[in-house]
Amino acid sequence: MVQASNDAGEPIELRVGERAIRLSSPDRVYFSERGETKRDLAEYYLAVGDGIVRALRDRPCMLHRFPKGVDGKKVHQKRIPAGAPDWLETVELWFPRFGRTADELCVTELGSVIWAVQMSTVEFHPWNSRRDDPESPDEWRIDLDPMPDCPFSRIQRVAHVVEEVLDELGIRGFPKTSGGRGLHIYVRIEPEWGFPQVRRAAHAFAREVERRAPDDVTTTWWRKDRDPAAVFVDYNQNTRDHTMASAYSVRGNPRGTVSAPIRWSEIDDVAPDDFTIATMPARFAEVGDLHAEIDDVAYRLDTLLDWADRDDIGAEDADDVIDMDQ
Repeated sequence: MVQASNDAGEPIELRVGERAIRLSSPDRVYFSERGETKRDLAEYYLAVGDGIVRALRDRPCMLHRFPKGVDGKKVHQKRIPAGAPDWLETVELWFPRFGRTADELCVTELGSVIWAVQMSTVEFHPWNSRRDDPESPDEWRIDLDPMPDCPFSRIQRVAHVVEEVLDELGIRGFPKTSGGRGLHIYVRIEPEWGFPQVRRAAHAFAREVERRAPDDVTTTWWRKDRDPAAVFVDYNQNTRDHTMASAYSVRGNPRGTVSAPIRWSEIDDVAPDDFTIATMPARFAEVGDLHAEIDDVAYRLDTLLDWADRDDIGAEDADDVIDMDQ
C-alpha cells in the first residue's frame, strides 16, 4: 500500500485533440495499492480513448469524483459546475423526486473525459439513453450482481445461461466485467419504449434466466429475502436515472480495477481483478475495443414484452421504483 504524499505536483497541460486541458495535482496518489496518480488516471483514459468515448457518447453521465483519491470521500455529481469550458456538451434533465433540473455531462469527445478527470472523476456512470431523447433508452443492461456469499464461478455459470437465452432470441449481447465481483451484458435496442417498458422486458428476461438456473439465480425484489449465495439478475438497473459504471470506467477502489469488455469465450477464464489501469492499456492496444460493434444492430423487445405479459409483470412508474438493493 502506497502512502499518499503531500506533494501533489505542479499543474501540467495535456493536449487532447484540439483541446489543451490543465491537470492540477498530477502527482496526487489516487490508487493506493500500487501508487497510481491522477496523471496515471488521465493517461489510462487517453490509452483507451476510443472505447471510453464510444461507451459514453451522447449519454447523460453522473460523475463519481474522488478529490483526495479513492481512499478519501466520494462525491456523486450530476450537475456540471459553473466555470466549465464552453465546448463541453451537456443536457438538461428533470428529476421529479427532487423537483429540479440538472445539466449533466454528455461526452462527445475524449477531451470531455480528461476534463472530468481534472475534476477528480474516477468513475463514469452514464444513462442508458442519449441526450436527443433521454426518456427513450437505447440500451438494455443485464447486471449479474453477486450476493455476499456468491462465488465468481456462479457468476460465470449464469453468464452462459444469459448467453444461451440471448442466442435463442437472436440477440447479440456485449459482456464486460463490472470492475467488482459481477458481470454486465449490454444490448443495443431500438429506442421505442420508455423506462418502465424496458424494465419490464429486463425483468421478464431475468425470470427466464432464473427458470433455467433456479439454484444459482434470484430475481427476488427485497434484498433481505434473497439467497445470500445467489446471483441477482438486477433488472432494476434499467430504471430511469439508475446508472452503472460504463465500459472502460475505472472503479473507485485502491487497486484501480476497470469495467472491462470481454469476449464470451473469455468468461470462464477471467478473474475480477485481472483488469486494472495498469493492465488495460496493453490489452486495449492488443485486442482493441471489444464493444466496437455494439451500435451496429439495435434489437426489438417485443418478445420480451410478450414474456412480461405472460408472467404478469407490471409496468411500475420508473420514477416511483425504489432501489431495494441498498
